[in-house]
Amino acid sequence: MTKTFFFLSMLASSLAFAQEDLLKDIDTIKTNTEISQPAFKALQVVTGQSTKLTAKNEWYIVVAHRFGDVSKGFKDFFGLDDASTKLGVIYGVTDGLSLSLSRETNMKTFEGGAKYKLVKQNENFPLDIVGYNVLAVNTDLSKDNYPGLQFGDRLSYLTQALISRRFNDKFSLQFTPSYVHKNLYEPNIEDKDQFLAGLGGRYKISKRISINAEYFVNFDHHSFYKNPLSLGMDIETGGHVFQLLFTNSQLNSDIGYLTNATGDWGKGHIFFGFNLYRVF
Repeated sequence: MTKTFFFLSMLASSLAFAQEDLLKDIDTIKTNTEISQPAFKALQVVTGQSTKLTAKNEWYIVVAHRFGDVSKGFKDFFGLDDASTKLGVIYGVTDGLSLSLSRETNMKTFEGGAKYKLVKQNENFPLDIVGYNVLAVNTDLSKDNYPGLQFGDRLSYLTQALISRRFNDKFSLQFTPSYVHKNLYEPNIEDKDQFLAGLGGRYKISKRISINAEYFVNFDHHSFYKNPLSLGMDIETGGHVFQLLFTNSQLNSDIGYLTNATGDWGKGHIFFGFNLYRVF
């Protein structure tokens, strides 16, 4: 696994540096003292959301992929035979508000989200504060399994406060208190209302590449699901950011990622994946 990640990282690094002459304008800093560079270059820290928003009238296409458990080895081609994919779009209504819609294959979940700027880091205030709300619809639920199923049972909700600080050109940190509510849940393995606290960061190792990490503690008292822990790498290539990652949560959806992690880093049960953003 380590050799595979090293090879992919080196390959992605080479591609990023090969485009150096074409990307001279990407890091241009606005001179307005009330505007600073964002704490994160990608819209996600790893899988969790970052405080970066889309610009007004920008469209993003999102492709996120999580392969299967790499510990299964060659039999499942290190997870390639068991993948989950999320496709989505994001639109910048204003510079401080974006709307998103996505669909993930695992659990056939649709998610609609709103991300909005509350406070921007500047010379007078040390933090970016962004709100994020999600409404999810689980279309995989069947009346064969739940005879009394109604549409409202398919719904779950996420509310997050994304609080970040860009300390310098290389290092940014984010704290993410979160609340999840599920209308339909299994009381033996999870709570209806779940509170989480996340910490994530980004450290830039070159002009186009950063190493990212994030960890969420779920204060749900049940022990079936794990706390999501993810490590990744951001690679900036003209027009998009490419993220390579390892995580113990195979789900791509915001709520699924936070509350349904099943992998165990200590036992090697983790998932390789990537996020790809293309801006228009």
